[in-house]
Order: sequence, then C-alpha cells, then structure tokens
Amino acid sequence: MKNKTSFLPQEGEAHPSRCPDNSAFKQQKLPAWKPQLTIAAVLSSFFLTGVFCLSVGVCLIMSANSVREIQIDYSDKCSDCSKLRENSSNWNKECHCSVNFMLKEDILGDVFMYYGLQNFYQNHRRYVISRSDAQLLGRNVNIQKSYCAPFTTYRNGTPMAPCGAIANSMFNDTIDLFYNLNSSVIQVPLLKTGNSWWTDKNVKFRNPKSYNLSSAFAGTARPPYWQKPVYLLDEEDERNNGYVNDDFIIWMRVSAFATFRNLYRRVRRIRQFADGLPAGNYTFHISYNFPVTKFKGRKHVILSTVVWSGGSNPFLGIAYVVSGTAATLTGFVITVIHLKLRKKKTFFQK
Repeated sequence: MKNKTSFLPQEGEAHPSRCPDNSAFKQQKLPAWKPQLTIAAVLSSFFLTGVFCLSVGVCLIMSANSVREIQIDYSDKCSDCSKLRENSSNWNKECHCSVNFMLKEDILGDVFMYYGLQNFYQNHRRYVISRSDAQLLGRNVNIQKSYCAPFTTYRNGTPMAPCGAIANSMFNDTIDLFYNLNSSVIQVPLLKTGNSWWTDKNVKFRNPKSYNLSSAFAGTARPPYWQKPVYLLDEEDERNNGYVNDDFIIWMRVSAFATFRNLYRRVRRIRQFADGLPAGNYTFHISYNFPVTKFKGRKHVILSTVVWSGGSNPFLGIAYVVSGTAATLTGFVITVIHLKLRKKKTFFQK
C-alpha cells in the first residue's frame, strides 16, 4: 500500500518554484509613463476643463434660444371630437376640427411640423418589447413566438400585420396646414417622406416581397385600433407604404419620457413658402382619430426651425454650463487649500 503522503516532496528534493521568470515583463520592470500630479498640472486641467465646458454650454444655449417655435395645444379646441373618440364603437366615424393661429413674424428657413403627446408612457418594458423585428423586416415568421401578445392574432387565427402594442397604438391624426392670405386660402405644401432615419428606412424595415403590396400582406389583418390596413398607409406613394411608411417608422422608435414629440411633416419650400412661413393667419385642419382622454393626455402641433445643434432643447447646454462651473469652482477650492497649506508650511519652517 502506498504511503498517503508520498505526493509530498521528500527531504533533499528541490521544491518547485512558483516565482515568475526573471524578465522585465513578468517582473513588471518595463518602462512606464507616470504622470507627475503637480499643483500646476492639476489646477490647469480643472480650469481648462471649466473654460471649455462653459464656452460650449453658452454656445449651445444661445443656439437653442435662436430656434423659432410655435406650439399649439388642440386637445380642448377639438373637444367634440375628443368626446366622440371616448367611445371605441365610434372608430369608423370621421371627425374634423380646425384651429386658427397667427404668426406675428416670418419663420425663415426649413420649417418642421411635429406632433406632441403628453402623459403617454412608452417606456414600460412590456410595451417596448411588444413588436416583431423579424416581421418588420418582411420575413415570414410565426409571430406567436414573439413578444407581440396579446396583439398577435384575432380569434379566427388571422395574424396581425404589424403585430404588437407599439404598432397598435400608432398616432393616426391627420394634420393639414392652410395659409389665409386676404380672401384666399392656400394649403401649405408638406413633405411626408424623408423624415425618418436612413438606417430605419433602408435597413430595419422591409416589406414582404411580392408583385404588389396587397398580395404581400394577403392573409393578414390590420391591428385592432387601425382604420385601414398597413398596405394603405400611403396610397399615393408605394415607396412610402407598408412597413416602410415614414409615419409608421417614426412611431416605432419609442420615447423614454411621457412627454415627447415626433416629426410629422416638413414644409416644402416652393412658391409663397420658398423662404419659410410668412407672417399671417394660419389654420390647422385636423382629422381627429387618436384618443387621449382616457389616460389624461394632451396633444400638440409644433412648428419649429432647427439649428446646427438641433431643436430648442437647452438641456445639453445647461449640462455643459453646470459641469464647467463645477470644474472651475473645484479649481478655486484647490487653489485656496494649496495656498493655505503652503503658508502654514512656510510658517513652520521659519
């Protein structure tokens, strides 16, 4: 029988060494740069960072303040239509309303029209994942295995196209803008394409392959809250129809906050509107379809210009200013502490 301790090294035997090889790499003796944190270097970094952030922040705030914007809440002005939409059985009844407003000054340059929603939460996890990306790519997939439930199929087994809660709750008000010039009414030309991200339009969304869209979506049905099937979203332009419809693509990019805005249209710069929107009286003609009273929401229409930094959102500029102020104050605090310590050290040396 072998000795149980035979695996231990016996007397006189050399112990195996666990020390790393005596090389510059394994002994960590390679030359390295070690920053010397002198008081001059530390204070310079804080003050330079502060000046940089303050400069960028002021530029961003001034840029955001130069944006021309007008926002109109039409929730109460279309109260009759709002009451009609409270009852879901009236989904097939049309309701229209008009909202008048005046521009005191010209809005020059490119003008963008947004629709805004308030108190509409899109950041719930079950809502965010309630979609089928494979279906939106035009693939023939079994949506029963997706996260679209309960908006997957009808009771008779007909699949929904598109499926999911995000698509089912798509904003579907129709908004037209009219310019009241003297006794004539001119419709403002609006662009409904080119508003979505290029990657969304050309990469993330595809229509099923077929000789026409109606046959491509044969055997499917519209979501319950939609008034028409997906292949009729834009009957005038087939390139803006089905899953590649700009309004649909923009809606499918959910917001992180309960109050948000989505790009709806762009003013086409032709004829009287070649330079933008001239001052005068205007009217929004709205086909009211999207109900908001049940979740105590509000609806807005926003006309706005953009600048090099984006729209009229001063948050980024304020963040830079706060960061720059904090860095500058920290630099002054370190300077005061350093002077006090140096003065005390000089006193003791004497």
